[in-house]
Amino acid sequence: MKALDELTFDNRFARLGDAFSTHVLPEPLDAPRLVVASDAAMALLDLDPAVAETPVFAELFGGHKLWAEAEPRAMVYSGHQFGGYTPQLGDGRGLLLGEVYNQAGEHWDLHLKGAGMTPYSRMGDGRAVLRSSIREFLASEALHALGIPSSRALCVIGSDTPVWREKQERGAMVLRLAHSHIRFGHFEYFYYTKKPEQQAQLAEHVLNLHYPECREQPEPYLAMFREIVERNAEMIAKWQAYGFCHGVMNTDNMSILGITFDFGPFAFLDDFDAHFICNHSDHEGRYSFSNQVPIGQWNLSALAQALTPFISVDALKEALGLYLPLYQAHYLDLMRRRLGLTTAEDDDQALVERLLKLMQNSGVDYTLFFRRLGDEPAALAVTRLRDDFVDLAGFDAWAERYTARVARDGAYTEEQRRARMHAVNPLYILRNYLAQNAITAAESGDYSEVRRLHEVLSKPFEEQAGMEQYAQRPPDWGKHLEISCSS
Repeated sequence: MKALDELTFDNRFARLGDAFSTHVLPEPLDAPRLVVASDAAMALLDLDPAVAETPVFAELFGGHKLWAEAEPRAMVYSGHQFGGYTPQLGDGRGLLLGEVYNQAGEHWDLHLKGAGMTPYSRMGDGRAVLRSSIREFLASEALHALGIPSSRALCVIGSDTPVWREKQERGAMVLRLAHSHIRFGHFEYFYYTKKPEQQAQLAEHVLNLHYPECREQPEPYLAMFREIVERNAEMIAKWQAYGFCHGVMNTDNMSILGITFDFGPFAFLDDFDAHFICNHSDHEGRYSFSNQVPIGQWNLSALAQALTPFISVDALKEALGLYLPLYQAHYLDLMRRRLGLTTAEDDDQALVERLLKLMQNSGVDYTLFFRRLGDEPAALAVTRLRDDFVDLAGFDAWAERYTARVARDGAYTEEQRRARMHAVNPLYILRNYLAQNAITAAESGDYSEVRRLHEVLSKPFEEQAGMEQYAQRPPDWGKHLEISCSS
């Protein structure tokens, strides 16, 4: 394991030059202190977890110190925000401190969010507050634990720095890790500003560093775009299967690697609601839960437009045509597994759709339903779950079809079925009210709850002794929390 001063930097994005980013130093936080750190994320950098408790750790990730080899840069990009194009965005409160490679040869961006003003801050102060930093940290690590592609979070550093939002809050920084923080909006920026040389340079950078296998194909850029389409189809299938709502699927929030990042007003479904809107600023529901699938395709179309200098329109359209079939295949495979099915039948999609419609009309807890469905033999489980539904006749009809389908599925013991279902159906998810409880405690200086919640969510599929309170349906107040983009 390494100490903090033993990290090895290789700042590949910074070497692209000033057309792509601007050198900016982080603005230090007052009295920086560790709120929470992820041992699993620290392992990605070969760091000894014990270093998180040292003063220099909070100083480095609170803006007071910097490695000599780091080259902090604020990235420039643009993007479509709620469907409208914004010509210039960029890292308004974040900095790419540098790129580190570990002993396995993996490169990781160290991206510090809440690091102060940059040339791209527009009217903002460049800061992030404690509540949003905690939410991003928990979401990044929770999604990873569920098997959903995501950026990672190394730590949250709290402070005494006052920050004004709807009220005065305390500033914080979260250190994010990803193999790249390049977004769809990077390509859009150079396309719409008519800078073909820089756009070609960016495309070569992404192709060589993140999609090198596409170099072996007759049309490398087309092969890369197809891979991006497939990765996004799979990621969004996992969002839908596990009830995750991103909330702000602007093209500047879409990773070129097909990972979840830029967490704002996200939420996991409590009661199943296909029309759920987690961002209270999204007045028209553009980014509602059910709209995430078509918006994913819309965003890929926006990226395709920016790639027209490299790929023919016909080839781009053909690649885009893969998105929905790939999404549907990934989603149905996940839902079969969530239902405990190991084989495929033609009517499986109708079985899933009918269940979700019944859940929609009854306010059934999305996560706990699937977990309890695997607790017992199918016939007994549906009997116990029946009272959660309003349309009893409709549920009985579905339950009859489901138990017959399970009987046809294959020969295995109930213990095998239970183990298989519990391996894909979490008991613990990041419910908004759990995050809010942790934030409330942290804002009063007690970080134990955010650390405990992080630990629970790192093993979402394992029943953990003494943690029953994290597997309960939310109280009524917890279902109606309003979350905005404000951080």
